[in-house]
Order: sequence, then C-alpha cells, then structure tokens
Amino acid sequence: MTTPESLPIALPTLDRLGVSVAPADVDAQKAASFWFDALSKNIASNDIDGILSLFSPDAWWRDMLALTWAFRTLHGTSKIRKFLEDTLPAKKPTAFKLVDAKYETPYPDLAWILGQYTFETEHGTNSGFFRLIPTPDGQWTGFTIYTNLEELKGFPEKIGANRNHLPNHGKWLAQREREKEFVDQDPAVLIVGGGQSGLDVAARLKHLDVPTLVVEKNERIGDQWRHRYQALCLHDPVWFDHLPYLPFPPSWPVYTPAQKLAGWLEYYAEALELNVWTKSTVTKAVQDANNEWDVTVERGDGSSRVLHVKHVVFAIGLGGNNPYIPDIPGKEEYEGQALHSIFHNSGKDHIGKKVFIVGSATSAHDIASDYVEHGVDVTIYQRDSTYIMTTKEGMPRMLGHLWWEGTVPTEIADRIDASMPTLLTEELDKRRVAETAEADKELLEGLHKVGFRTHLGPGGAGYTAMGRRRGGGYYLDVGASQLVIDGKIKLKNDSRIKRFTKTGFEFEDGSTVDADVVLFATGFDSPKITLERILGKETTAQIKPVWGLDEEGELRTAWRDTGVPNFWFMMGNLMWCRFHSKHVALQIKAIEEGILKSSGPEHRYYA
Repeated sequence: MTTPESLPIALPTLDRLGVSVAPADVDAQKAASFWFDALSKNIASNDIDGILSLFSPDAWWRDMLALTWAFRTLHGTSKIRKFLEDTLPAKKPTAFKLVDAKYETPYPDLAWILGQYTFETEHGTNSGFFRLIPTPDGQWTGFTIYTNLEELKGFPEKIGANRNHLPNHGKWLAQREREKEFVDQDPAVLIVGGGQSGLDVAARLKHLDVPTLVVEKNERIGDQWRHRYQALCLHDPVWFDHLPYLPFPPSWPVYTPAQKLAGWLEYYAEALELNVWTKSTVTKAVQDANNEWDVTVERGDGSSRVLHVKHVVFAIGLGGNNPYIPDIPGKEEYEGQALHSIFHNSGKDHIGKKVFIVGSATSAHDIASDYVEHGVDVTIYQRDSTYIMTTKEGMPRMLGHLWWEGTVPTEIADRIDASMPTLLTEELDKRRVAETAEADKELLEGLHKVGFRTHLGPGGAGYTAMGRRRGGGYYLDVGASQLVIDGKIKLKNDSRIKRFTKTGFEFEDGSTVDADVVLFATGFDSPKITLERILGKETTAQIKPVWGLDEEGELRTAWRDTGVPNFWFMMGNLMWCRFHSKHVALQIKAIEEGILKSSGPEHRYYA
C-alpha cells in the first residue's frame, strides 16, 4: 500500500483519474468559483477536514513566504494537514478573491482548470494559483495550490502611485552623489556582486526604502558579461529574461549578445538609481553578537572603508566566479598556452594555432564555433555525455507556453510557473524534452554517428532539470552541433586524460593529442572559496548546502534562510533572479520592520 510519504510523483492523466475523456464545454469560471468559495469558507472556519475534502489525496501545496517564511512544497493530504494545522492559526488568511479561471488541456490526456486568486494575512497581501482536475463523477477537485507573498502591509513598493511626486530643481545630482557614497549613513544591506542577481535585489530593496549598496569588483557594471568571450550570447529568449521594473524594449533581439546585455545592466543601474561602487572589493565581513556585520571594502582609489550593515547578500553566482580547472598531472611540462574560458576573448587570438577545448557544454560549443569561423583548427574533448537541444525546436516547446510573444504578462508567467511544484514541472518537461528530441532527431543521430554522446537530462527532464541540480552541463544548439557533425569541430572522447605532455595530452589508452592552446571550458568551482576568504571558515561552515533540490523539490538555500542570520544568497538565471529577488527583498524588509525574526528555524516555517 502506498503511504503518504511515498506518493508517486505523477501527472493527473485522465487514465489515472478514471476519466475517459476530457470534459467538454466546461464553464471554468463557474466550476472554479464553486470550489474556491468552499475553500474560502473552510479556511475562515479553520475546518481542516473541510479543506482537505476539496483536494485529491495526492494533491500538492506550494508556499513561498505567504503562510511560512520559507519555500515549502507539501505532497499529499497527510503532509498538507500538518502544514495547515501549523500555519492557519498563526497566519489567519482572509479576504480571498478569485481573479480569473480558465480551462487548459496542455496534452490530450491532461485537463485542468487554472484559477488565479488573491488573499491577505496579518502581515501581507498574497497571490496564488490552483489547479482543479476532473473526477469520474463529473466534479472538480484540487490538485495543486500555490500561496505567494506579494507585499508587506504598510510597506508598499515606491512605484506607480507610490513614487515621489515632487519636482527636484537643481538638487538631484548632489543628492545622488551623497546617496551613492553613503555620506550620511551606512547602508542597511550590502550586496557583493553587481551582475543581474545583485542589481535585481538592489532594485527591489530600493523600492522598499531599504538603503542598499552594491559592491562590484570590475571597472564597469556589466563587465562580467562584457569581458567574456566575444561569441557569448544568451540562449534563453528575451521574454524569459526581463529585469524587474524595466523590461527590454520590444525591438530587443530574441537572443541577447553578451556585450549588449552588459550595456543594458549598466543602463539599468543608472536608470533605477542603484547605489553601486565599482572597482571595489569586499575583503572581510565579520558578524557581531547582534547578527549585524562589519564589512571592509577596498576601493579602486586605494581607500578602505568599514561599513556597519544589517544584511549581507552574496550575488557572486553559483561558482563564486572561481574558475574550475581539473587537476591534471604534468601541467608544468606543457609548453603551450593553457587558460580557462573565462579568460578567453576571441577565436582570432589563436589564428594559425591548434586548439584543444576540454569540455562539451555551452561555453565549449560557443568558443569552438567561433574558432571555426576564424579558421582555427579546434577539437572538443567530451568528458561526459551532454544534453543537446536546438533552440529552434526546444525553446518554443519548453518556454513558449508562458514566456513568448503574445502569451501572458511576465509577472503572471513567473507565478504560473512557480505554482506548479518543481517535481511535477519536470514530469511535464519529460514530455517536452521527448518531443524536442524527436524534432531534433536528424541532428542527434548525426552527432551519434560521429561519436558524440548525448542524454536527455535527469530522468529525461532536460536542461532545466540539469540547471537545478548542477547549474549547467548542456548545450542549447544554435549551430555548433552541425559543425561537430561535419567535422569542422573535431571530437575526442574515447579515453580519459592521463597527463599533460610538452605538446598536449596523453590519454589512458595511450593516444596523444598535440595542441598549441588548451582551453578549459569546465565551469566554476564552489563558492566556498570566496565565502571562506571573506567570512572566514567558522562562519562559512554554518552555511547550509547551496543549490540542488531538497527532499520537497525546492532549491536549497538560495533566496532564503542560509543558516547564518542576515546572510543571503541571490543567484540564478535572469528569470529566477527577476522573480526571487522580490522574495529576498521582502524577507529583509520584514526583518528590518520587526515582522520577522532574523534567526531560529521555527520562524522560517511557521511564524
């Protein structure tokens, strides 16, 4: 017998539900209103049995800061019961309002009603979505429900009608200079890193009236994109990549070149009046008995300043910008040039030379393609199997239902996506990945014929599942795969590297490769290196593991409690940064206003 703790993770197919055909001509608004009214009444009377009677036994409840100060996913009515018993008496949700409902059939064997709603708790206004699935007797029952904190009561964002309506004649420039330099006060929040993750959360905090400083080591904002290899271009479409408050203009290219994104980030910081110190480095951060921080910042002019701040946010990326190079014996013997992809500029830098790239994911393919364009002899060394999907076939299937021209507004798309628990999303992704692989069949077969190894991601769930677990390891093809098939990008993957030689590599099977340049497209090391350098080993040891999925299917530690009070991680792709920067900012604001305690595990779940 299946126990509540071992419920299968499965989509609600009509076959599983015992429903022979998808309901026809359903009045989604009427059905959703009937169900939602019953849910609202049962919540108002704290009737947990009544609430659970409205859900399938294998239902899912996902909460982001609305009923807990955590990210939680509860699967099955047994776990949902305990969750509601712990949260409803404290949160007392009220003012439930159905906003919209529509009938969806993403596949012929799947049908549900997607409902959008709002509600309030003592401290916040909230949004949510639910999905109702058909029952054999012609009714509708709850399958997923999502609760998400949108705003702290009494502390709205200073945007729209809440913005400053007073004119500023001749004082703005001087005021901005004093604000950026923090002449009159130290910031409440210091953010380490001025990429999209740092700028996004800085923008959120600014509009919540939380004084915030971003410290960026590079000379200019955007340099982490501007000075990567010239062939770098985003492989996610523009609709997926908007930044908070300031979306890309409608003329923006679908796939953004890195240098163009760099310029946009610089413009973004200026337009939103974010406080950024460039050419500056955080060298030390020490936490005191009140969980506040003394942070030492070394500036580009040689000066140093110690800032006393309430919160420190690390926005340094999943790898802390520490390039990873495998430890291969004999490196001191090699007489050619060895470098990591982060230090590579252009294929034209190595014209007339023979290049060997270690790695077979995005950077390796992008750089190899650029080498081919410049007539350089280039070989990719594939250590492990690689997920390959063309952007042409894959992106409309993976993202087109939400983030595409003419679909739904970005803010709604983000929440609809979050309303589906991660492990269920991956069940849907398995279908999309299989469809994409069929559409890419000729290309994949061509790769297999030349010996390039591919896979379909964890459990067949594709590149997004890989991103959640390891932050990369795939290539979203925009042309380099055909170059591999055609032999213009050579391939080596038949034996493991044994050691460097004077002229290249020797492999375990005895074969050798000569190369004038060895380029490591091997990703980044652990952020622990940077953490220990700034925070020290003792504090770093208290930080919980970062990234990968926890037992509930939530990403670990990012955007929420890290195990160290008032210390935060802000990271992820452009979409995750846009969406979750608001969650980070709301938690910080709640602590600053005394709504949320800054330490203790119990407050994170049920305060």
